[in-house]
Amino acid sequence: MADQTTSSIVIDADPAAVMAVIADFGAYPEWVQGVKAASVVAEDSKGQAEQVFFDFDASPIKDQYTLGYDWNGNKAVHWNLAEKGKMLTAMDGAYELEGGDSGGTEVTYRLAVDISIPMIGMLKRKAEKVIIDNALKGLKKRVESLA
Repeated sequence: MADQTTSSIVIDADPAAVMAVIADFGAYPEWVQGVKAASVVAEDSKGQAEQVFFDFDASPIKDQYTLGYDWNGNKAVHWNLAEKGKMLTAMDGAYELEGGDSGGTEVTYRLAVDISIPMIGMLKRKAEKVIIDNALKGLKKRVESLA
């Protein structure tokens, strides 16, 4: 799964505010397109989510799966597929945050997904791009509405 899709957006908030929204999994159905439910199933010693169960429904993917998370303060969070769903066979992703001089934060989203149904690489990258763009726009709207 070497190929990944990447996109970035600038959010008018500091990295801590952006990461707080990213870490609030219970609120994902309110701003992440396709997420019907998200619940933390395991936390680390700092109280951060280590594993999160998702119920996802965004054509062409409808699935339930669990992601494992690795946090790096307010700089980044990486995840991978901890428990496969019926369609998802692999997922690696990350939000990487970089605070700017103007007080905003550049957020880069990286994603690579494999599914159990055959799909040519170009279509898979296009689907990843739609997921990423929707997530970044939703994140920006959510963070800036809370500021």
